[in-house]
Amino acid sequence: MNAFRLDRLHGLCSKRVLAPVLAALLLAGTNVAHAGTDWTLDRLMSTLAQHKSGRAAFTETKYLSIATQPVESSGELSFVAPDHLEKNTLKPKPEHLVVDGDMLTVDRNSHPYTLALAHYPELGAFIESIRATLTGNRLALEQTYQVALAGSGDEWTLTLTPRDSRMRKTVSAITLEGTRDRLRSVAIQQAGGDHSLMQLRPLTASAVSAATPN
Repeated sequence: MNAFRLDRLHGLCSKRVLAPVLAALLLAGTNVAHAGTDWTLDRLMSTLAQHKSGRAAFTETKYLSIATQPVESSGELSFVAPDHLEKNTLKPKPEHLVVDGDMLTVDRNSHPYTLALAHYPELGAFIESIRATLTGNRLALEQTYQVALAGSGDEWTLTLTPRDSRMRKTVSAITLEGTRDRLRSVAIQQAGGDHSLMQLRPLTASAVSAATPN
């Protein structure tokens, strides 16, 4: 596969996979309180690792050098443990992205294409790093990212900086903000200056039912 195609795959991962994967799982929280304990990275990892599934609505705003105005999209995110992730974009144009085990499938305009993450180590590293976060595997996470946690349990910020120079050519940093086990936003800073902000809200059971076709 040529360099242009590989760059597009890296962009697909960082812009369409990374934030959704984090968001879908972290929004499955139950706001468990940990009174009397410090809010450490281990505490955050342990809290997030409790969730086995999640569903959320997202609104994503991308700030791109090639666009004169911010680009907005919205839809739904979902996750089922251990490794099934979906991003269903509803507006402005339908797009369905699925990460299932080692396979990534994107369906746009009823034209799906699939690739094996094992064949693209850098792309797979993004996915596996997210899985490490959401399963509470701090060691695996820190093998790929420099991890920094700031704030308290009521208002925390987790910053991930890729260790690998090849990864840093695509993504400079990922910043997640949340409260206890609920994620409020995911910001991705691209190496070339583009950046995106995804804002999230949990979907209620009634909202999920209403959005599901009969």
